Amino acid sequence: MNAQTSLVEQLLSQLQGAPMAQIASQLGADQQQTESAVGAALPMLLGMMGNNASQSGGADALFGALMRDHAPAQAQGFGGGDLLGSVLGSVLGGGQGQNAGAAILGHIFGGQQQQAESNLGQASGLGGGNAGQLLAILAPIVMSFLANKVQGNGLDAGGLGQVLQQEQAQSQQQGGLGGSLLTSMLDQDGDGQLGAGDLFKLAGSFLNKR
Repeated sequence: MNAQTSLVEQLLSQLQGAPMAQIASQLGADQQQTESAVGAALPMLLGMMGNNASQSGGADALFGALMRDHAPAQAQGFGGGDLLGSVLGSVLGGGQGQNAGAAILGHIFGGQQQQAESNLGQASGLGGGNAGQLLAILAPIVMSFLANKVQGNGLDAGGLGQVLQQEQAQSQQQGGLGGSLLTSMLDQDGDGQLGAGDLFKLAGSFLNKR
Protein backbone atom coordinates (compact mmCIF):
# COMPACT_ATOMS: atom_id res chain seq x y z
CA MET A 1 0.00 0.00 0.00
CA ASN A 2 1.41 3.37 -1.01
CA ALA A 3 1.57 5.34 2.21
CA GLN A 4 2.10 8.59 0.31
CA THR A 5 -1.18 8.49 -1.59
CA SER A 6 -4.43 8.32 0.34
CA LEU A 7 -7.28 6.05 -0.70
CA VAL A 8 -9.35 9.14 -1.47
CA GLU A 9 -6.66 10.48 -3.81
CA GLN A 10 -6.32 7.13 -5.55
CA LEU A 11 -10.06 6.85 -6.11
CA LEU A 12 -10.41 10.44 -7.27
CA SER A 13 -7.66 9.98 -9.84
CA GLN A 14 -9.36 6.88 -11.21
CA LEU A 15 -12.73 8.61 -11.46
CA GLN A 16 -11.39 11.50 -13.54
CA GLY A 17 -12.53 11.88 -17.12
CA ALA A 18 -15.29 9.67 -18.50
CA PRO A 19 -16.40 8.14 -15.15
CA MET A 20 -16.87 11.59 -13.59
CA ALA A 21 -18.73 12.79 -16.69
CA GLN A 22 -21.06 9.77 -16.46
CA ILE A 23 -21.79 10.46 -12.80
CA ALA A 24 -22.43 14.17 -13.52
CA SER A 25 -24.81 13.26 -16.33
CA GLN A 26 -26.70 10.86 -14.05
CA LEU A 27 -27.09 13.61 -11.44
CA GLY A 28 -27.93 16.32 -13.96
CA ALA A 29 -25.10 18.44 -12.52
CA ASP A 30 -22.07 20.02 -14.15
CA GLN A 31 -18.80 18.14 -13.97
CA GLN A 32 -16.99 20.67 -11.77
CA GLN A 33 -19.71 20.62 -9.13
CA THR A 34 -19.86 16.82 -9.31
CA GLU A 35 -16.09 16.51 -8.89
CA SER A 36 -16.19 18.77 -5.84
CA ALA A 37 -19.04 16.75 -4.34
CA VAL A 38 -17.25 13.44 -5.00
CA GLY A 39 -14.12 14.88 -3.37
CA ALA A 40 -16.19 15.63 -0.26
CA ALA A 41 -18.17 12.38 -0.27
CA LEU A 42 -15.23 9.96 -0.48
CA PRO A 43 -13.53 11.06 2.80
CA MET A 44 -16.91 10.81 4.53
CA LEU A 45 -17.58 7.30 3.17
CA LEU A 46 -14.10 5.92 3.83
CA GLY A 47 -13.81 7.72 7.17
CA MET A 48 -17.08 6.29 8.46
CA MET A 49 -15.98 2.84 7.28
CA GLY A 50 -12.76 3.36 9.24
CA ASN A 51 -14.78 4.25 12.31
CA ASN A 52 -17.00 1.19 11.87
CA ALA A 53 -13.93 -1.02 11.42
CA SER A 54 -12.59 0.19 14.77
CA GLN A 55 -15.62 -1.22 16.61
CA SER A 56 -15.70 -4.78 17.96
CA GLY A 57 -16.19 -7.15 15.03
CA GLY A 58 -16.49 -4.29 12.57
CA ALA A 59 -13.38 -5.04 10.51
CA ASP A 60 -14.29 -8.74 10.29
CA ALA A 61 -17.82 -7.90 9.10
CA LEU A 62 -16.54 -5.50 6.45
CA PHE A 63 -13.84 -7.91 5.29
CA GLY A 64 -16.40 -10.68 4.94
CA ALA A 65 -18.74 -8.46 2.92
CA LEU A 66 -15.91 -7.38 0.61
CA MET A 67 -14.79 -10.91 -0.10
CA ARG A 68 -18.32 -12.29 -0.44
CA ASP A 69 -19.96 -9.60 -2.57
CA HIS A 70 -17.36 -7.30 -4.09
CA ALA A 71 -14.12 -9.19 -4.79
CA PRO A 72 -13.24 -9.32 -8.50
CA ALA A 73 -12.72 -12.70 -10.12
CA GLN A 74 -9.09 -11.75 -10.60
CA ALA A 75 -7.13 -9.17 -8.63
CA GLN A 76 -6.64 -6.84 -11.58
CA GLY A 77 -5.78 -3.16 -11.25
CA PHE A 78 -8.86 -1.10 -10.38
CA GLY A 79 -7.40 1.76 -12.39
CA GLY A 80 -7.27 -0.37 -15.52
CA GLY A 81 -10.83 0.62 -16.31
CA ASP A 82 -12.47 -2.81 -16.68
CA LEU A 83 -13.51 -3.27 -13.05
CA LEU A 84 -14.37 0.39 -12.47
CA GLY A 85 -16.34 0.53 -15.71
CA SER A 86 -18.24 -2.62 -14.83
CA VAL A 87 -19.20 -1.39 -11.35
CA LEU A 88 -20.09 2.08 -12.59
CA GLY A 89 -22.18 0.67 -15.42
CA SER A 90 -24.09 -1.56 -13.02
CA VAL A 91 -24.83 1.31 -10.64
CA LEU A 92 -25.77 3.86 -13.32
CA GLY A 93 -27.98 1.25 -14.97
CA GLY A 94 -30.35 1.52 -12.01
CA GLY A 95 -32.26 -1.43 -10.58
CA GLN A 96 -30.17 -3.81 -8.52
CA GLY A 97 -27.04 -1.66 -8.80
CA GLN A 98 -28.58 1.37 -7.13
CA ASN A 99 -30.44 -0.81 -4.62
CA ALA A 100 -27.09 -2.32 -3.65
CA GLY A 101 -25.67 1.16 -3.17
CA ALA A 102 -28.52 2.16 -0.89
CA ALA A 103 -28.06 -1.02 1.18
CA ILE A 104 -24.34 -0.35 1.57
CA LEU A 105 -25.06 3.19 2.76
CA GLY A 106 -27.32 1.78 5.45
CA HIS A 107 -24.42 -0.29 6.81
CA ILE A 108 -21.91 2.56 6.58
CA PHE A 109 -24.00 5.35 8.13
CA GLY A 110 -26.67 3.48 10.08
CA GLY A 111 -29.18 5.94 11.48
CA GLN A 112 -27.08 8.85 10.23
CA GLN A 113 -27.69 8.23 6.54
CA GLN A 114 -30.23 11.03 6.13
CA GLN A 115 -27.92 13.42 8.00
CA ALA A 116 -25.02 12.45 5.73
CA GLU A 117 -27.08 13.07 2.60
CA SER A 118 -28.40 16.39 3.90
CA ASN A 119 -24.97 17.64 4.99
CA LEU A 120 -23.35 16.70 1.69
CA GLY A 121 -26.23 18.18 -0.27
CA GLN A 122 -25.97 21.52 1.53
CA ALA A 123 -22.19 21.69 1.42
CA SER A 124 -21.91 20.77 -2.27
CA GLY A 125 -25.00 22.58 -3.52
CA LEU A 126 -26.37 19.34 -5.00
CA GLY A 127 -29.33 19.16 -2.63
CA GLY A 128 -30.22 16.20 -0.43
CA GLY A 129 -31.79 14.07 -3.17
CA ASN A 130 -28.87 14.32 -5.57
CA ALA A 131 -26.39 13.91 -2.72
CA GLY A 132 -28.12 10.70 -1.67
CA GLN A 133 -27.99 9.44 -5.24
CA LEU A 134 -24.30 10.32 -5.47
CA LEU A 135 -23.51 8.42 -2.27
CA ALA A 136 -25.46 5.41 -3.58
CA ILE A 137 -23.40 5.54 -6.79
CA LEU A 138 -20.09 5.84 -4.94
CA ALA A 139 -20.73 3.19 -2.27
CA PRO A 140 -20.39 0.11 -4.55
CA ILE A 141 -17.39 1.73 -6.26
CA VAL A 142 -15.67 2.21 -2.90
CA MET A 143 -16.46 -1.38 -1.86
CA SER A 144 -15.06 -2.84 -5.10
CA PHE A 145 -12.01 -0.60 -4.83
CA LEU A 146 -11.37 -1.83 -1.28
CA ALA A 147 -11.92 -5.47 -2.24
CA ASN A 148 -9.35 -5.07 -5.00
CA LYS A 149 -6.92 -3.46 -2.52
CA VAL A 150 -7.42 -6.30 -0.06
CA GLN A 151 -6.67 -8.92 -2.71
CA GLY A 152 -3.83 -7.02 -4.32
CA ASN A 153 -2.07 -6.28 -1.03
CA GLY A 154 -2.86 -9.55 0.76
CA LEU A 155 -4.66 -7.79 3.63
CA ASP A 156 -6.59 -9.63 6.31
CA ALA A 157 -9.41 -8.09 8.35
CA GLY A 158 -6.96 -6.50 10.78
CA GLY A 159 -4.88 -4.98 8.00
CA LEU A 160 -7.99 -3.61 6.30
CA GLY A 161 -9.16 -2.05 9.56
CA GLN A 162 -5.78 -0.43 10.11
CA VAL A 163 -5.69 1.04 6.60
CA LEU A 164 -9.20 2.47 6.95
CA GLN A 165 -8.52 3.94 10.40
CA GLN A 166 -5.38 5.61 9.04
CA GLU A 167 -7.46 7.02 6.19
CA GLN A 168 -10.03 8.34 8.66
CA ALA A 169 -7.35 10.09 10.72
CA GLN A 170 -5.70 11.52 7.63
CA SER A 171 -8.98 12.92 6.29
CA GLN A 172 -9.74 14.62 9.60
CA GLN A 173 -6.22 16.03 9.88
CA GLN A 174 -6.30 17.42 6.35
CA GLY A 175 -9.65 19.07 6.93
CA GLY A 176 -11.27 20.56 3.86
CA LEU A 177 -14.90 19.98 3.02
CA GLY A 178 -14.67 16.18 3.18
CA GLY A 179 -12.79 16.18 6.48
CA SER A 180 -15.23 18.67 8.00
CA LEU A 181 -18.25 16.60 6.93
CA LEU A 182 -16.65 13.47 8.38
CA THR A 183 -15.89 15.18 11.69
CA SER A 184 -19.46 16.48 11.94
CA MET A 185 -20.75 12.92 11.45
CA LEU A 186 -18.45 11.53 14.13
CA ASP A 187 -19.16 14.31 16.61
CA GLN A 188 -22.71 13.32 17.51
CA ASP A 189 -23.09 15.38 20.64
CA GLY A 190 -22.28 18.62 18.82
CA ASP A 191 -19.51 19.80 21.13
CA GLY A 192 -16.88 19.93 18.39
CA GLN A 193 -14.88 17.11 19.94
CA LEU A 194 -15.10 13.35 19.51
CA GLY A 195 -15.39 11.94 23.00
CA ALA A 196 -16.31 8.69 24.71
CA GLY A 197 -20.01 9.54 24.49
CA ASP A 198 -19.81 9.86 20.71
CA LEU A 199 -17.93 6.58 20.39
CA PHE A 200 -20.53 4.82 22.53
CA LYS A 201 -23.37 6.11 20.34
CA LEU A 202 -21.54 5.20 17.14
CA ALA A 203 -20.72 1.72 18.36
CA GLY A 204 -24.32 1.11 19.35
CA SER A 205 -25.78 2.34 16.06
CA PHE A 206 -23.32 0.32 13.99
CA LEU A 207 -23.75 -2.92 15.90
CA ASN A 208 -27.54 -2.59 15.79
CA LYS A 209 -27.35 -2.33 11.99
CA ARG A 210 -25.31 -5.51 11.53
